[in-house]
Amino acid sequence: MNLKTKNRIYLFVFLFLNTVSFAQVSVCSWNIMNLGKSKSNSELDVIANIIKSYDIIAIQEVVAGKGGAQAVSRLVTILNTKGSKWDYAISEPTTSKNPSSQERYAFIWKTAQVKKIGKCWLDQNYEKEIDREPFMGTFNYQGKVFTLVSFHAVPKKKNPEKEIKYFNFFPKFYTKLNLVFMGDFNCPQLHSVFNPLKSKDFAPILVNQKTSLRQKCILNDCLASEYDNLFYDKRKIKILQKGIVSFYKSFSSVKEARKISDHVPIWCVFELK
Repeated sequence: MNLKTKNRIYLFVFLFLNTVSFAQVSVCSWNIMNLGKSKSNSELDVIANIIKSYDIIAIQEVVAGKGGAQAVSRLVTILNTKGSKWDYAISEPTTSKNPSSQERYAFIWKTAQVKKIGKCWLDQNYEKEIDREPFMGTFNYQGKVFTLVSFHAVPKKKNPEKEIKYFNFFPKFYTKLNLVFMGDFNCPQLHSVFNPLKSKDFAPILVNQKTSLRQKCILNDCLASEYDNLFYDKRKIKILQKGIVSFYKSFSSVKEARKISDHVPIWCVFELK
């Protein structure tokens, strides 16, 4: 091979690597405590500034009654003043037997980055077994399609693993969907209840990372439990970046931060294979 031919090959490879576009999307999941009429516009502005850099946000613990859906709408109105245009979808109230535990979910996304496919829905396969059945939405990012499964488990004292175990069967019901499970599981990812899902090549983005806020910090440790996470299919998705947003550090005390939420947002940037 002569020098001229080699140079042509190098030029082709260079141009190819610089023109290939990978589908990368940033996702945030946040249990925003009691997102409803009790949240002031100034508090919603704080929330908007925390989440505005992501392409899609999945929100858990939207108040089911009066004020919940309106709070999401107010939040999106504020987001629309910060440089990007947003759209959103809100679930119906979950079919919890106890009305006091009923909640809504929401998805919020940048319209220039992500396109929603069809309607979002509350899963009905296990609505009797799962107190707050997960909210699902399918999105298209640069021609790549994936489905978010947003979930808020029952509290630790009510054994959330009895609900989480059903996620192992979701790939069977949704064989054509690239599922991404996220939310507040009230259970650490090391729990054996996640093993069946992991055996299907799903993996958590966070390991040994606490995500709920203490009532009071202990020696500058303000996080209590490893509850929030995101599980993705390693065969279909590559995680590029991941982490939490330690928003509480911007407040004078964790007590003040808890007026926004008692959980921190979790996030990741992933590449769709």
